[in-house]
Amino acid sequence: MGPSKTQILLSNDDGIDSPGLWAAAEALSELGYVTVAAPRDHMSATGRGYQKNSDGMITKKKLTVNGQEWDVYAVGGSPSQSVAHGVLEIVSYKPDLVVTGINFGENLGTDVTWSGTVGAAIEAATLGIPGLAMSQQIIYENWDGDPMSIDFSPSAYFTKYFAKLMLEKQLPEDVHVLNVVVPVEANPETTWKVTPLSDLRYFRPYVEREGGIEEKGRIRSRKIETKDIIPGNDIHTVRVEGKVSVTPLSVNLTSRTDLSKFEALLRSEK
Repeated sequence: MGPSKTQILLSNDDGIDSPGLWAAAEALSELGYVTVAAPRDHMSATGRGYQKNSDGMITKKKLTVNGQEWDVYAVGGSPSQSVAHGVLEIVSYKPDLVVTGINFGENLGTDVTWSGTVGAAIEAATLGIPGLAMSQQIIYENWDGDPMSIDFSPSAYFTKYFAKLMLEKQLPEDVHVLNVVVPVEANPETTWKVTPLSDLRYFRPYVEREGGIEEKGRIRSRKIETKDIIPGNDIHTVRVEGKVSVTPLSVNLTSRTDLSKFEALLRSEK
């Protein structure tokens, strides 16, 4: 006999103490039973990776959400590992939905491949569970600031909104994850639209180093400039239009080219 209540597994990549995680937990608690299994440490930009040397230790903590005391689980591993541990040994029943976020910063364009938030949602999809990846745009100056100062309530509203839709509707066969990005000045009345990922890199890398290459260095990044953003994609939707972008993702990474023609090209002598 299965559970009588909708089961939602919640994780993130900013760590178990992130205010974005707890904003999502509070919103999702209105839809069903929420189990939180999130990285013990801050794990941004880890993609869908598994850390070979992670300890895998799961520590039960107690936190207050919506005036109630919850048992939550801090996992010694990446976001994807947190989801896997959650599904394989923490929850009693297979979750109906896995939600990741709310991420401190926007996950847009080709950068979704290194986002731990999106990676964890994809991990859920490979385990046969729909994934919802939520992130909130922040202004550049806040990247090194205090996430506790961020108002995640608009993103919490949209987290509940799209989670409810995913629980109620049968998604098309090739839609495994929704990547939802909420603009910085959004409110519950902000328009949302379905849009494809941009094929542009959102954060442009550069190296910061003092001295020669034998000295310590760090790859840092700058957001794409507005003048370089083209219409018709998630970056333009959030940055230029100020709307919530909703992008359906598939775990099938095969190029959408005509495979028979592509094989003919490879086999041709010219």
